[in-house]
Amino acid sequence: MPEGPELHLASQFVNETCKGLVFGGCVEKSSVSRNPEVPFESSAYHISSLARGKELRLTLSPLPGAQPPQKPLSLVFRFGMSGSFQLASADALPPHAHLRFYTAPPAPRLALCFVDIRRFGHWDPGGEWQPGRGPCVLLEYEQFRNNVLRNLSDKAFDRPICEALLDQRFFNGIGNYLRAEILYRLKIPPFEKARTVLEALQQYRLSPKLTLSQKIKVKLQNPDLLELCHLVPKEVVQLGGKGYGPDRGEEDFAAFRAWLQCYGMPGMSSLRDRHGRTIWFQGDPGPLAPKGGRSRKKKQPQETQLGAEDTEEDHPLPGKSISRTRRARKPPPKSIAQQSEGTSLQIKQETPTAPKKGKRRGRPETTGGRRPRKNKADTRSREAGGTSAS
Repeated sequence: MPEGPELHLASQFVNETCKGLVFGGCVEKSSVSRNPEVPFESSAYHISSLARGKELRLTLSPLPGAQPPQKPLSLVFRFGMSGSFQLASADALPPHAHLRFYTAPPAPRLALCFVDIRRFGHWDPGGEWQPGRGPCVLLEYEQFRNNVLRNLSDKAFDRPICEALLDQRFFNGIGNYLRAEILYRLKIPPFEKARTVLEALQQYRLSPKLTLSQKIKVKLQNPDLLELCHLVPKEVVQLGGKGYGPDRGEEDFAAFRAWLQCYGMPGMSSLRDRHGRTIWFQGDPGPLAPKGGRSRKKKQPQETQLGAEDTEEDHPLPGKSISRTRRARKPPPKSIAQQSEGTSLQIKQETPTAPKKGKRRGRPETTGGRRPRKNKADTRSREAGGTSAS
């Protein structure tokens, strides 16, 4: 899922590729998208972009003299699981291009496309950031830090730190891979109580005797959790490209994969939080780890030789044990012909077999099968020929 760095990189991509391009006409929406229509039409307009946390704002600005007269329009995008922007030829649109902005003629027409394979992405023509989201961890660090430390009494911080890090009211831009990398660098158990981790930062103050350069050096050498929420996303942005994931190009993904230290890496353990999201970590999961949850370890690459204990997979815990032990099923009943055949074989044997335990005396030994069902016709004939029981 695209996180803060991916939205920031997408914004950079839009600003760089659309610089100098003139767009014109209507904004076109695919027929399968459930998102709203975009009420905008202009003969000539520019496109610019700005990212904030996990949202991206696209602004359509008409040029002077463009027809019909139109005010600038802003769209706020949330990328969902697979959203991205691509610039393509108008004659060869990429699959799953659900919103398209075409360049004005006469030059060969291009299209800026919002591509979303899984269709969880959303755009809002209102142009306002989603209410309730906190300051951006990348662009509004001081406001972000103050917002967290000022609200530690909120119920969100009663939960494990790995779950609190996904709360966009306080950590706008942090997602699944970022939380794993941040906690791993500080060796913080993912299921430690969030308030316990963050309360210590309220009393942390640098010595006033330090110069500004010395304070910056100390922070870079020993960053706390909130500082890493700002610095780690910046590292991903500095990798360049359009984001992470194999669908973004092998070069981009290779650089991102080499940067990862914890998320999905061999030797790391994983658990699911109460929302079903997988958290990767190393060592003790912490006191608030889900009860009954079983940690799974990422396997080593195939080219690495492993010991016998490393090749065993963790198995899921069994369900509740049944209080009563089921009786073993009896073998299927034998036909009368099979029973008679078995009796004749027993007579032919030279040494008779000893009677089995549990058999009543005076009863012939049977094979353990059920009696064959009586045929209605046989029953009627017997009733006709015999006397009724008294």
